[in-house]
Amino acid sequence: MRSPTVPRCFVMLGMPILALSVTEPAAAESGRARSSLDYFQYGVALAAEVSAHGGDVCPSDSPTPCILGSGGGLALRAAFRSSGPWLAGGAYEFSRHDSSNLLRLAILQQLRGEVRYYLDRGTRTTPYGALGAGLTAYGPEWGMDTGGLVVAAGGGLEFQISQSTVVGCAAMYRALLLRGFTDSAGQNRSDRYLGFGLAHFVGLELVFEVREPLPRW
Repeated sequence: MRSPTVPRCFVMLGMPILALSVTEPAAAESGRARSSLDYFQYGVALAAEVSAHGGDVCPSDSPTPCILGSGGGLALRAAFRSSGPWLAGGAYEFSRHDSSNLLRLAILQQLRGEVRYYLDRGTRTTPYGALGAGLTAYGPEWGMDTGGLVVAAGGGLEFQISQSTVVGCAAMYRALLLRGFTDSAGQNRSDRYLGFGLAHFVGLELVFEVREPLPRW
């Protein structure tokens, strides 16, 4: 069994962000005043999708190995951030996954709508809760052997480097409801709930985002 090197990497890279939140000086509070502006916020995230349970995609009684394991990739995100605690927008994520050699260059794609609720304390470091839902596709070399829905819930931390730049980290539970399909070894997968099945992942992200003020009407 492979060691979970991807999650360890995210823990190591995320520690500086947590350290900043603990050690930031009291003077930072005056530098992170609550904004009265709305923003267009966009950026990129280094993403890991860690398989929590293969579920119906990788049934325990299957003689073939799991076709949808852990993976990593990038997420691109754009959103509207209000002057209040809300952010709403969309994200496109692609990640390369371990398919036990059943697929060539297995790619999981997700197109999600997302919302965040910030617990603003008036400091540079702001925690938030997040929800998301959208569409997903999985197959070889950007193809589609199966597809369906994805829902997500979790939270993260955002650290403001400057007035226009933020970095952060997030952890999300994702449930994938995928259409049933038959793989190259002849194994039926994801065929439980009216031709669909579930798979469970934990999504980890290291985020870099830029925000630009929107003009007032």
